[in-house]
Amino acid sequence: MANKINIFKHFLVLVSIFAFNTLWAYEPIEKEHNAAEVHEVATTEHGTEHESTGFDAGKMIIEHVADSYGWHLWGHTSLPLPIILKSDKGFDFFMSSKFNHGHDAVQGNYNYRIHEGSIVVFDELTGTVDEEATAKITDISITKNVAAMLFSMLLMLWMFIKVAKLATKNRGKAPSGLQSWIEPLVMFVRDDVAKPSIGKHYERFMPFLLTAFFFIAINNLLGLIPIFPGGANLTGSISVALVLAAFTLVITFVVANKHYWRHVFAMPGVPLPVLIILTPIEILGLFLRPFVLMIRLFANITAGHIIALAFFSLIFIFGEMHAGLGLGVSVLSLVFTVFMGAMELLVAFLQAYVFTLLSAIYFGAAVDEGHDVHHHHDHATDTAHH
Repeated sequence: MANKINIFKHFLVLVSIFAFNTLWAYEPIEKEHNAAEVHEVATTEHGTEHESTGFDAGKMIIEHVADSYGWHLWGHTSLPLPIILKSDKGFDFFMSSKFNHGHDAVQGNYNYRIHEGSIVVFDELTGTVDEEATAKITDISITKNVAAMLFSMLLMLWMFIKVAKLATKNRGKAPSGLQSWIEPLVMFVRDDVAKPSIGKHYERFMPFLLTAFFFIAINNLLGLIPIFPGGANLTGSISVALVLAAFTLVITFVVANKHYWRHVFAMPGVPLPVLIILTPIEILGLFLRPFVLMIRLFANITAGHIIALAFFSLIFIFGEMHAGLGLGVSVLSLVFTVFMGAMELLVAFLQAYVFTLLSAIYFGAAVDEGHDVHHHHDHATDTAHH
């Protein structure tokens, strides 16, 4: 009972921290360069054109959830990241600060500019993008998401090395410190995810399942922290979700036994005419399962950020219409944002759990030795549908 009370207290503390952080998690007006501004051409009563400034909610939201070449710290201050470009003329190395938030060009083997979030070769004479030269560039820069991934990897290494030392030191004793946080999660993945879903072969899959669970959970939580080194939308990047799902697919294919492949290509007891229809569906299902894993992780994490930013945008949209409206809407927006922060905290762990559980179910179906293959197959199908 005492342990449950302590866990509940820890959860309340986490909810309070992340909910409070969401009050300034996104700085729409003070983001890099003009993320919250849009320049429009307006016509005066005298017929002349001038540049006006208005709030662009869509642009602000996209720039917060998308990857970037710098890591925003506060106001107009950003941490520059290394730009590494390979072209037919060799390599170019420089820091992203040389782009001056996208306003300046950088001369290397080509004349580079940032255009629509990507580095392109820009022809200053014509004022257009040189598509042919841009196609020759391979961008291997350290972007914000790459830097966030490297940081989370180092954080995980430190955490697990620390926990391993504590477990050795406290052998036979109650866990303490960081171990008391991590060990229950490890046991949860082992006892409630791996063992029921995979069976007696669960141990060989534990390294991947634990890595996937903690990688997703930690980066989900870091994405909710507005200050450096948090704030990156790593697990909301479809490329990251794709790689994680691809690992699940490859492992499933590598470990799958003959019973698994037999049920895919020629399910026992099914008439041949039905197999002609069923087998292509089963083969398609092999690739749809990791695809669903990818979309579920990417969509849920990104949607949470977009909803919170949309509530913030209402403050500035109504504020431009009337100052009083902006003030009134701000109270409601902040309440909803705090609520979304608490919900995203729950989703951070839930998505890590769902990804790990479904991966374990796919592995279990692949290594089933045949005596209860129908049970595993039905279990995996039902869970995937739900």
